[in-house]
Amino acid sequence: MRMQTLALTVAFSVLLPVAMPGSVAASELKVPRFVSLRFATVNLRAGPGTQYPINWIYKRRGMPMEVIRDLDNWRRVRDRWGTVGWIHVSNLSGKRTALIDRQTRTLRRKPAEATPVARAQAGVIAKIRKCVKAWCRVSAAGKTGWVRRTSIWGVYKTEEID
Repeated sequence: MRMQTLALTVAFSVLLPVAMPGSVAASELKVPRFVSLRFATVNLRAGPGTQYPINWIYKRRGMPMEVIRDLDNWRRVRDRWGTVGWIHVSNLSGKRTALIDRQTRTLRRKPAEATPVARAQAGVIAKIRKCVKAWCRVSAAGKTGWVRRTSIWGVYKTEEID
């Protein structure tokens, strides 16, 4: 059986952020929580407002982010590498994604040591379909499979996603 390797690709399109329905706006949601970047270009600011300087520009639509604080229409977030800053809620989505972490990982047909479906390189962003116990079902580049929860960033240790 031939396995496909999912490669890291970075798109460099420019989209201007606007308030959109379905953005992560409800401040009564629990903190911390994971969200994802809505656009291909998102500014991370030093403070909760456009008057604060931009410290970082993300160029990865769907990148998972951890919300660590809510303040009006701004979210204090942390990325996989520990960078912390503020992003306007219109730039975030409630869609759950995960970052394939540290090294190439095998996606499997079923949890545990089942048949391989594909290999995902470190840095690939995958949609989270389901997480149970030690495994998460993810999709990327048209391939869906199970990967160990410890192999991805964007889901908590005991969190179940259905």
